[in-house]
Amino acid sequence: MSKVIGNNFKEMKQKLDSVGCGFCLAKWTQVTMHLHDGTTHSCHHPAPHKIGLREIKRNHTALHNSSHKKRARKEMLEDKRPKECGYCWKVEDNSNSFSDRIFKSEESWSKPYFNEIKNSQWRDDYLPKYVEVSFSNTCNFKCGYCGPSYSSKWVEEMRKHGEFSTGDNFNSLTTLEKEDTIPYKKTEHNPYVEAFWKWWPDLYQDLHTFRITGGEPLLSKDTFKVLDYIIKTDKPNKNLVLSVNTNMGAPDELMDKFIEKVKIITERNLVKDFQIFTSIDGWGTKSEYIRHGLNYRAFWKNCEKTLTKLTKPSLTFMVTYNALSVFNFDLFIEQLYLLKEKYNSVDRYTSNSVVADISYLRHPSHQSVRILPKVFQENIQSQVNLMHSIQEKGFTEKGDDVFSHMEMEKLQRIYDWCQGDIDEKSLKRNRYDFYQFFTEHDKRRKTNILGVFPEIKQFWEECSKIKKDEVV
Repeated sequence: MSKVIGNNFKEMKQKLDSVGCGFCLAKWTQVTMHLHDGTTHSCHHPAPHKIGLREIKRNHTALHNSSHKKRARKEMLEDKRPKECGYCWKVEDNSNSFSDRIFKSEESWSKPYFNEIKNSQWRDDYLPKYVEVSFSNTCNFKCGYCGPSYSSKWVEEMRKHGEFSTGDNFNSLTTLEKEDTIPYKKTEHNPYVEAFWKWWPDLYQDLHTFRITGGEPLLSKDTFKVLDYIIKTDKPNKNLVLSVNTNMGAPDELMDKFIEKVKIITERNLVKDFQIFTSIDGWGTKSEYIRHGLNYRAFWKNCEKTLTKLTKPSLTFMVTYNALSVFNFDLFIEQLYLLKEKYNSVDRYTSNSVVADISYLRHPSHQSVRILPKVFQENIQSQVNLMHSIQEKGFTEKGDDVFSHMEMEKLQRIYDWCQGDIDEKSLKRNRYDFYQFFTEHDKRRKTNILGVFPEIKQFWEECSKIKKDEVV
């Protein structure tokens, strides 16, 4: 099987290169639209770019078909490599690995459209097949590694207390103001959201995947407007994979309203698949410290309620594994096992319907696991071993695997990543910023990092001794 897959990727690379050395279908087929600040990008590697208000007024499909993106498409069709796609060029020029332009072009939401895109003109507007959209940054959480671009609570805090005294200008509102990307308030008219709704009826019909992110999507009326549209339309797109991210911390009435509408959509088979994504990075009070605003008991209750009342959708836990995750992530693994045993079922869209997608935090680097002493990093390997031991025992009654290869491998990769070299100056700077950030965090939010994480007392004291002039 792996050989067949490898041949598929090899064949796709040859096809792409026959058009141009930088040709990538994702520049046409995939888009993330940050409507709350008017930015867009195709693929997660290029940075989002701002769409001008004039452009959006003239052509509402510029949410995806921006002049910036069309110039990049022109380069791709003319055997050139857009600079913004440098991540893939580094992979291709320095290894024998396939880059993401190959993986994304091989996806089912890209591959069938190869000839159509190959024969298109770079000025043409194109209907994307994989769309992520954020309607608003309105959120009731202010997670430590998040920021004002994705959380209105972060904006409020920064307006009140100013910027943090970290060396990397973490979450600087000044930077957002210079880039004209201060998010629209929930109460303000947003021309980008207006453009989306003009485009939506045409966009919806050919979509392969549509994913709503935030902010917290359940706090946005536009999320429910999408769900209502799908329920009421005379021509539902039954090939659609529909996904919603939620922090599972919205008020009960909104959680219940969401569950009710998802139940209608899934039981009437109005979509091909419905996926729900949520986030947690530890367990108990430690997870509440990381994701400020979280009530972990209410969170787990809402997860159980969602899986009980909805018999088809899958639930994926998106873990942003960070420096503060290492101290009790084993408890989350054990709870995840119990949830899998209770709810994994062949009656759902997929039998492995409760999943953890574990990714490591890279930015801000002062909250990365790589800043920790090796003794703490060893906790990660112990957690990997725990997953393997649970896997060996299996479920009480079911014959399926408890954890997928992907789930275990992603956590193992985090441990392996920690073992790489980090230069002493960067390490010292990140530890300095770790202390500065969480000192200010505790002051602003009335929290106490050592009260929640007593394990780091010695490490904390060592970080406190690093002077600013040592890291400048």
